Parts: sequence; C-alpha cells; structure tokens
Amino acid sequence: MEIFIVLVFILGYLAITLEHNLKVDKLIPALLMMALAWAGIAFGLDDFTSWFDSHDSNLLPLEMFDGVKYMANGEYTEAYAEFHEHRLHLMEGTLLHHFGKTCEILIFLVGAMTIVEIIDHFDGFSTIKRYIKTNKKRTLLWIVCILGFILSAIIDNLTATIVLITILRKLISDKKLRIWYAGMIIIAANAGGAWSPIGDVTTTMLWMGDKVTAMKLIEYLVVPSLVCMVVPTLIASFLTPFKGNFESAEETTAANKRGPLMLYLGLGMIVFVPIFKTVTHLPPYVGMMLSLSIVALVAELISARQFSMTSVENKEEPVDHHSSPTFGALAKIEMPSILFFLGILMAVAAMESLGLIFTFGQDVQASMSDDLFVMLLGAGSAVIDNVPLVAASMGMFDMSDPTYVADTHIWHFIAYAAGTGGSMLIIGSAAGVVAMGMEKISFFWYLKNIAWLALIGYLAGAATFLLF
Repeated sequence: MEIFIVLVFILGYLAITLEHNLKVDKLIPALLMMALAWAGIAFGLDDFTSWFDSHDSNLLPLEMFDGVKYMANGEYTEAYAEFHEHRLHLMEGTLLHHFGKTCEILIFLVGAMTIVEIIDHFDGFSTIKRYIKTNKKRTLLWIVCILGFILSAIIDNLTATIVLITILRKLISDKKLRIWYAGMIIIAANAGGAWSPIGDVTTTMLWMGDKVTAMKLIEYLVVPSLVCMVVPTLIASFLTPFKGNFESAEETTAANKRGPLMLYLGLGMIVFVPIFKTVTHLPPYVGMMLSLSIVALVAELISARQFSMTSVENKEEPVDHHSSPTFGALAKIEMPSILFFLGILMAVAAMESLGLIFTFGQDVQASMSDDLFVMLLGAGSAVIDNVPLVAASMGMFDMSDPTYVADTHIWHFIAYAAGTGGSMLIIGSAAGVVAMGMEKISFFWYLKNIAWLALIGYLAGAATFLLF
C-alpha cells in the first residue's frame, strides 16, 4: 500500500506541474491525491509496520497481528477486533492532528487575503502610486524592488506582486518595458517574503509549526534576503532596458479619499499579528481573526451602508449584506489556492504518517550535509512548488536531536532557500505564476533575461547566510 500512496503522490504532483498543458486546475489533482492517499492508508491500515508520531516527531514501530483473523464461521476474533480498533484510533487521531494544523494555516491565509481585498475595495494601494514621482527607469526599478521587498513581508509575496504590477500599469503604458519590471518584482517579492513570518506560505508554515520564531526569523534572514534582492537589482540597473526615461501613463480614475486610511489600518493590523502571538502565546490565526474583525468593522462604518455615524435611521430599502466591503472581499479571495494548499498539505501528511518522509530524511542526512540538501531544496523549489517541499522537510528530521529544535540553523536556511529559490523559474513561485498571467510573460523570455539574475541573487543571499 505504501507503493500505491507514493505512486498517487508522484502522479498527482506531475499533474500539478503540467497544469497549463493539461488545462486542469492544480487544485483538482491536489484534492484527488489527498483523498486517495488517505483512502490507501485506511485500506492498508492493518498491514503497516511503522507509524510517525507527529506530536513527538518519532517513528513508532507497530506490532503486527499474528493471530488468526477469522474463526471457522467467518467472524472476527476478539483479539483481531481489538487490534484493528487500536489502529483505527491511531489513524483518526493523526488525521485530525494534521487537519487541525493545516486549517490553522488556511484560516490565517483567508484572514490575510480578506484584509488585502478590503484595502483594495477602497483603492488603498493607489496611495502608494501617488508617492512615485520619478520618470527615470533606473530610479523606478529601485523603487518597485524596494516596495516589493517591504510589501511582501507584510501582505505576502503573491499579493505584493499583484499590487505592484497593477501600479506599474498605471505608470508605464509600454508592455515590453513593463515585463522587465515585473520580472524584477518577482525576485524582490520572493526575497521579501522569505524573512517575514507572514511573507510567504512556507515561512508561515514554519512559524506556525513552531520551527522558527518571528523575531529570530527576521534577525537571521533579513540581511541575506536583502542581499538576494539588492545584488540582482544592482546588476539590472546597468542593463539597457533600465536606462533613460519613460513616459508616464495618464491617471484615468479619481482617488478614493478613504484609501490611505484603509491602507495604513490594514497593513498595521497584519503587522500586529506576530506581536499578538508573542504577547498572548495564542496561535497566529487568532490574532489574524482579531485584525480582520477590526479592519472589517472600520470598513463597514465608513461605508455607511446601514447607518450614519451621527444618527440612527432606517433605510427605505434594505441593503443586501452581500454588497458590504467585507462580504465583497470574502467573495474575491483565492479559494482555489486555499483548497490547493489543503490538498497538498494533507497529501504530504499522509506520507509523513507512514514514516516515509522521516525515513527519506534519515537517508539524506547519511548521504549529504544539511546545507547542501537545503541548497538543492531551494533549487528544486524553482521546478516543484515550495509548499510540499517545506511540508515534507518539516517531517524529515528528528526533533529530539538538538540540531533540529526550533530556531536552529537549518530551519532558517530552509525558509530562505524555499522562499527565494523559486525566483529562478517563472513557474517556481506563486509571485511568478501570477505575474506570468497578468503580463503574459513567456517562460523562455524569463529564463533568458531574468533567471540568471535570480540565480546570482539566490547564491549571494545563501553565501551571506552561511557566512553569518
């Protein structure tokens, strides 16, 4: 049955990788492989010889039932029934544990996405555009890369990429020039997301999985991540596309006067989440729900849909609550991405539960150094989605070993490598995929013009981290 589960994962992951060729959204194979993997565990439950204890990160040997399964009349023996019931409880407890941990991440992401959509509802991100006064290509390059580095640490690299490309469209009408900036934004956004606990799904997973703490993650990775962004940007600033001036596109829409308020409030409440966790020691999703409730409350009040701030009055025609900023934002969040994360994380959890990932980790440790393994993991994230890679790495190591306790060297290096390595191919990160879709960037154009810059930045940042 282990072979069946591994085969399901390989085929499912192949379908995810070939999403654009197959014309099948990646959430479908992700959910399918999750369901089939756990079904395989259920059917083969009585035959497994080991089980991974997720609570203590240890591989437990399982005693096999060596009695007679059936009596002469075909009924289960009492001993076998007890044996099967014990294993069933073990599977149910493990499944519930992994589902709970996965849902903590997903609810956190839903809250963050909703806050960002509420900000966008009030056109808050246009506030950033009003601060960009230059018409020099090189200056604009540094501005968007620095903004990408900072914004992605707050609102995650995917959203930061969407915001900055949207702003670029209002500044630059030349598409050929704009895709150069979009390519550099991918590098900057992925670098910025790597040093923040809320900047990338993988760092959020490590943070919520108690592998890293917010302050240590920032302390150890902010400089390597900055190097990863600055070196490619510095090289790119001497390239031909970023020399000279550009013609600004004309503004066609009026600014929303509530935009700046919602931008600063929304970003401030997202930044508040790690502070809330540090003070209360509650899971991060609790803090995110608090932040979302405050932002949503302010959005509802200033929208004045149901009542006035100065007087209470009944509307002649009741307003449908689905037209409110909060419900509008909830309708626009990326639910396919949420379901994809559910499927992929639970599929990885199935293999982890059988001890397959832990055993693979032990084999890797015996054959190569941890630093080399993490460097290869970062390179692999350019081809394979970094979420399952990090999810698998979290179950590879023996947490009773002092080398792998929270905030040790390897977890920060995994956060850096998985977060920034995806920039080397445009399909290697969520930021790259969304930029590819928004600006119709060719895979081979990116490979020729941007990938080498991303590789230099990745290696420079990794060298900086290892020197530290």
